[in-house]
Amino acid sequence: MTERAATYAEVFAVREYRHLFGAYLLSLAGDQLTAVTVAYLVFSETGSAALAATAYASSYLAWLTGGPLLSGLADRFPRRSVMIACDLGRAALIPLAALPALPAPALVLLLFVVNLMRPPFVAARAALMPEVLDGDRYAVANGVDNICAQVVQVVGFAVGGSLVALLSLRGALLVDAGTFLVSALLIGIGVRSRPAPRPPSSPTGQGRAVGLRVIFADSRLRSYVLVLWTASAFTYAAEGLMAPLARQYGGGAGTVGLLLAAAPLGMALGGVALTRFCPPAARPRLILPLAAMSAGVLTVAWLVPPLWLMLLLLVLAGAASAFAIPLNALFGRAVPTQYRGRAFGVAITGLSGLQGTAMVLAGLGADRWPATTVIGFSGLSGAVAVLAVVPLWPRRPDSRPSTSESPVEQARTTPNADIPTAEAGRGRR
Repeated sequence: MTERAATYAEVFAVREYRHLFGAYLLSLAGDQLTAVTVAYLVFSETGSAALAATAYASSYLAWLTGGPLLSGLADRFPRRSVMIACDLGRAALIPLAALPALPAPALVLLLFVVNLMRPPFVAARAALMPEVLDGDRYAVANGVDNICAQVVQVVGFAVGGSLVALLSLRGALLVDAGTFLVSALLIGIGVRSRPAPRPPSSPTGQGRAVGLRVIFADSRLRSYVLVLWTASAFTYAAEGLMAPLARQYGGGAGTVGLLLAAAPLGMALGGVALTRFCPPAARPRLILPLAAMSAGVLTVAWLVPPLWLMLLLLVLAGAASAFAIPLNALFGRAVPTQYRGRAFGVAITGLSGLQGTAMVLAGLGADRWPATTVIGFSGLSGAVAVLAVVPLWPRRPDSRPSTSESPVEQARTTPNADIPTAEAGRGRR
């Protein structure tokens, strides 16, 4: 029997999800103010596309350290407690960045430390979602998260410059700290406390190895993350070039905001199309074509199209990037719950690290060539890279938890640790 598509009303009928959703949007909204402000400030003061891209990518690069080291906390401690602790830690540290005498290098370092708390929070939330929502509600909730995240980015990027001018950079940071406090409050009130999914005695280093082995020893999980990493890195390399791209078109801060808002707008539209108008059974078949399109459509930028067409290309790239919504649902259900936090940590670490690195490399390229040339080359390379991964893709992608015990056996050293079975994973959907 074909699974029926869940509605948005059915998703929001789940009380725990409503609180997780509200907390997510609050913290994301504050982060956008910081992202657009720092990127434009660095570029306007230095004129360096490479430095601007590096500043914008700093939150992504924090995953390279925080992802492998800290995402395992989501499997060692109660996930609700991990999220609350991360929110309170960020709320306590961010106000320090508002100190007037704090030099720029110290500010960047402080924000990097703050960003290190994001990996365990995101891993804990992602690991908790399949336990909060069942059936197609989980897949649709992933779509809702992505859609609303893009809407928040559209609003944040489009009006971010005006808000920062009104509040100042340090004022925006104080608002950001407040969003984390409210987020912690929502989670504490509305999310049910659950025990840690694994005994806390498991060695930390071993836990990180398990996340890698669970993904790369399973052909399905390996193909899922390779498609996600490849398409996203080449597509979002352009995101770090919006300031030099705006200058190429003769625009200023307003044009930067419009360019930054285009892809999130497309992602929101694509997310609605996939979750509301596409049957659940058809979504997995669209993942590869959309992944290739998300990067390939940007090849047209090489021709230096007019600004309106450049905006349209970014919208189309964002819409195709909605392939990550059904892909995330496949991945989340296929990983046994005992290892879900670390598996998501590895996946998001690789994604963020590659996106950040791609932005930096694109910025270096834009210091030598026009931004449109770099974006076009990145789009073409991304489409080719996705096509190269096609032979690894399973013929019939499914979301059943892996039953292969060998990778976990090789990764663990405690002889009595439980091995997840398909039935154990299925019971927690």
